[in-house]
Amino acid sequence: MALRLCCAWIPILLLLPGLLDGGKLLVVPMVGSHWLSMKDVVEELSQRGHEVVVLVPEVTWLIETTQNYKVVTHPVSQPLEELDNVFREYVALHLTEKPFPLNALAMYNASVHVFSTFFGQCKDLFRSQETLRFLNQSGFDAILTDPLFMCGTILAHHLSLPFAYFMRGFPCDLHFSAPQSPSPLSYIPRLFSFNSDRMTFFQRVENALISLLELDYCNGYYAEALKLSSEVLQRDVSLTDLVNSAAVWILRFDFVFEYPRPVMPNMVFVGGINCAKGKPLPKAYEEPSKPVIKGKE
Repeated sequence: MALRLCCAWIPILLLLPGLLDGGKLLVVPMVGSHWLSMKDVVEELSQRGHEVVVLVPEVTWLIETTQNYKVVTHPVSQPLEELDNVFREYVALHLTEKPFPLNALAMYNASVHVFSTFFGQCKDLFRSQETLRFLNQSGFDAILTDPLFMCGTILAHHLSLPFAYFMRGFPCDLHFSAPQSPSPLSYIPRLFSFNSDRMTFFQRVENALISLLELDYCNGYYAEALKLSSEVLQRDVSLTDLVNSAAVWILRFDFVFEYPRPVMPNMVFVGGINCAKGKPLPKAYEEPSKPVIKGKE
């Protein structure tokens, strides 16, 4: 089912300049479960005749070399244990209940810590002159990236390549505000508010207050990315400048199950691609169960 959904929107991705006749695509994924969502897409693009190169750090999770695409690694300074530990701390926080606004503050601080740790790998990428030389000389036509950690976005600007996002969403509603999609505060709950789309008056006030802080906390969350991008691109760069030039926003959640809202024409919903392929059910579960009739032997 997930693969069929992938194939349905792949022609949209292939409309990017240079990819019509079998182009060369650079993929900059996010590590972990995000890669499981992207892997089928990458393999399908490769099978359709495109030359696909996946760029990953030497220390990572789940990304392996296959015959379907080429994997290029770049050196990093962090051990795997550091990534494991920061992720465990992040998960543990999600299992701890706190009242508002302590829950939002704790979640924000933990998110910044996770981002800072993983973004260290992006800094190592731009320190690797050998890797950057290879990327500049490879003649890629476009970049496909999961942008949450922003490395693929900065690299796309650095290489002056068109890029497509494959993502679940940004913090601070950036995946709707950057493409200039309306997001009414009375009906769209903000991240960290833990509200539904049916809010009381005071919950809407809370929603409005959070929205006023969104850009500030998003700039804080992505502070290291903004600093690096300004150094790499040699000009001042805002968060909106970085992300709003994506050619296609491929959103891997289902519009039907989200809050009703208008979206832009280059935003494509491909719901259902959020995990690894399911294994077949054991035969014992496939057999129809026999009805139990009480009172009869």
